[in-house]
Amino acid sequence: MGNQNLPWIQPLSLNRPAQPQLARAVVMVRPVDFAFNEQTGADNVFQHRLNLPAAAVTAQAMAEFDTMTRRLQDHGLRVMVLEKSPDGIPTPDAVFPNNWFTTSADGSLHIYPMHTPNRRQERRVEELARLLLQHDYQINQISWVGHPWEEELILEGTGVMIFDHARRRVYAARSQRCHPLALYRYARLRGLDDVQLFDTADSHGVPIYHSNVMMSVGQDIAVICADSLYQPEQRQRVLAALESTHEVIHISHEQVEQHFCGNILQLAAQDGTPLLAMSQRAWNGFTPQQQRVLERHGQPVVNPIPTIEAVGGGSCRCMLAEVFLPRLEH
Repeated sequence: MGNQNLPWIQPLSLNRPAQPQLARAVVMVRPVDFAFNEQTGADNVFQHRLNLPAAAVTAQAMAEFDTMTRRLQDHGLRVMVLEKSPDGIPTPDAVFPNNWFTTSADGSLHIYPMHTPNRRQERRVEELARLLLQHDYQINQISWVGHPWEEELILEGTGVMIFDHARRRVYAARSQRCHPLALYRYARLRGLDDVQLFDTADSHGVPIYHSNVMMSVGQDIAVICADSLYQPEQRQRVLAALESTHEVIHISHEQVEQHFCGNILQLAAQDGTPLLAMSQRAWNGFTPQQQRVLERHGQPVVNPIPTIEAVGGGSCRCMLAEVFLPRLEH
């Protein structure tokens, strides 16, 4: 499915500031309620139950979170932590905030429709806005993509949308968490020039639940499991778009499913140094040659998060919600 078949999706003529590809700040959410999510486990094959007491699972996730936060800060990334509300209801997947909001250089904060009821509870918009404003970020508008109770036209943020901001392009795998109509409506809202929508299957023939576990697009480096694009014309189209602008690392189904090698994110330190945030499991899953390619494009920031990966079914990239909002400098 491409724009040529949807003439009504031509981008709006809007004057927006250029969006950088690499964020220098992120929001992370402390995993106070972290646990196996029964609601998402129905179609997230990356989730697993551990033979541990629930309290031990949560404690391990909290320790992994704190270590990752410190490592990112030590490498010069600004990290803002959204703490749990004192009276908040349990949200086992709250550690993955990139699914429910994104920010833009024009001062927009977008809130997304989520697939399961308990993930909709993660959308603490006022508390998020307060956190960002406390750190001197400018919010010009807050808008819902769809409406807060949407149950069909789901679009789970940068879990499903992989942006190439410089080319106003978005890559997205169709799934229960990425409805094509919601995707194209959002593309029109943001004035995007190119929507690369495609279908996927994992090694067992199951659609991949989030695009960001099988691909990542940075400023000049991209990672993709092209084998998961089972329709040849879609695979050819997506690879042509990627390879014309990025050095591409091809990863296997095994690297996706056993190591989360697709779930990495290129960021920038406050001084502009490129960083590559990923888990220890992902770094170990890349071949030595692939590791050398990655090191050419940024300093790897490697984080041991085995409990979060095993139980939550997501990795390092899922834990990072990029902040592109303009900042008031004092």
